[in-house]
Amino acid sequence: MSVEVVPVRGRRAFSRFIGLPWRLIDRRKYPQWVPPLRASVVDNLDQKGNPFYREADRELFLAWDRGRVVGRIAAIENRRHNAFHEDRVGFFGFFESVDDVEVAAALLNAASSWLAARGLDCMRGPVSPSTNHECGLLVDGFESHTAFMTTWNPPYYERLLESAGLAKAKDLLGFWIPFDGSFKLPDRWHRLADRARGSREFSFRLVDRSNYQRDSDRAWDVYNGAWEKNWGFVPMSHAEFNHMSDMLRLLLLDEFVHFVEVGDQPVGLAISLPDYNLTLKRVPGGRLLFALPMLLWDRSRIRHGRAMMLGVKDGYRARSIYPLMIDEAIRRAYAYGAVGTEASWILEDNTRMLVFLEEGGLKPHKRWRIYDRAIPLV
Repeated sequence: MSVEVVPVRGRRAFSRFIGLPWRLIDRRKYPQWVPPLRASVVDNLDQKGNPFYREADRELFLAWDRGRVVGRIAAIENRRHNAFHEDRVGFFGFFESVDDVEVAAALLNAASSWLAARGLDCMRGPVSPSTNHECGLLVDGFESHTAFMTTWNPPYYERLLESAGLAKAKDLLGFWIPFDGSFKLPDRWHRLADRARGSREFSFRLVDRSNYQRDSDRAWDVYNGAWEKNWGFVPMSHAEFNHMSDMLRLLLLDEFVHFVEVGDQPVGLAISLPDYNLTLKRVPGGRLLFALPMLLWDRSRIRHGRAMMLGVKDGYRARSIYPLMIDEAIRRAYAYGAVGTEASWILEDNTRMLVFLEEGGLKPHKRWRIYDRAIPLV
C-alpha cells in the first residue's frame, strides 16, 4: 500500500473528514457504534465559532490510497493545557483508520510532525479535541452499547496505535449501575447521606431554568474547582463552558442536575443525561435536521442514562457531600423509572469513586485508554 497523508484544505476535503466514519465503520458488523451528530463534530472542529480555539490550534489530515480516503486524524495544540500543567504536550484526536498499520502510522507521524514544529515534546490522545470533550480509545467493553458523548471504536484500533509506538498514559473506566434492586449503597453511605441531608450547613437544589445563566456560571465554578487536581484536567474558560452549556440546555432533565451549596456558594455538582444514543441510532446519517425533533420527543421517555459529572470542590470532600449527591441521584433514578445508568468517565486511580462503586458490587464494564508517544526533536 502506498499511503499519502495530506492536510485538509477546502470545504470538500472537510466534508470528507467529517463523513469518513460512516464509510469506514460497518454498522451491521459493529451495531454497538452510534454515529455522532455531524453538527457536533463540526462544532468541535470549528476554529472560528468554538471558544476552545481561542487558546488552541489544530490541523486536520486525511490519508489517501489509490484515490480512496482510508483514514483521518487531527493534531491539536492546546495552549491552555500546557500553561496549566507547565508542560509541552500536543494532542491527536478524531482518529479513524482502516485496519492497516501503515495507514495508522502515516497519520500519527503527520500529526506528530505538525506538533513538533510547535516545539511540543509529547503526543497524547485520542482526545477530540480536549479532555473536556470526548476522549480515550475503547480497549475493553466492545460488546456494550456506546453511551451518549462517549467513544466507540473497532477493536483493531488498539493494535494500530500500539504498533505505532504509543504507550498507555491513563485508563478511564465506565460502570453500569442497574436500577433493578441489585445495586445497593452500603449502609454507611446511607447514614452519611442522611446526616448531610439533615444538616443546616448544606442546601441541596436542582437547576433553576428561570436563572439558567446564573446556574451555568455556578456549574462552571464548581467544575473548574472540583476537577482541577485530576490527571489531564484543563480548566475551561467561561466562554468555553457557556458554549457547552448552551448546547446541552435543551437536552438536560432538570431533576438530574443537582447542586449542593454552602450558604450561597456552590460546592458540589452532579449531572446525568438520558442516553440519547438510543435516539441517535435511528438518525439517518447523523443529520441534526432529523435528530433534533427526535431528541426532544425522546428526552422524557428514555430510561437509560449516563452519569457524566459528579464533583465536589476541594475542602468540602470530607463532609458527606459525595454520599448525599450519590444517594439523591439514585433515589431520583428509581422514582423516574430508570433502567440503569453508565457512570463514565472515571479515572482508574480515582480511589474515592472506585471504592464506592466496588462496595456496591460493581466492576468496570468499559475501559478507554489515553496514549502517549514522545515527539522526536526536530
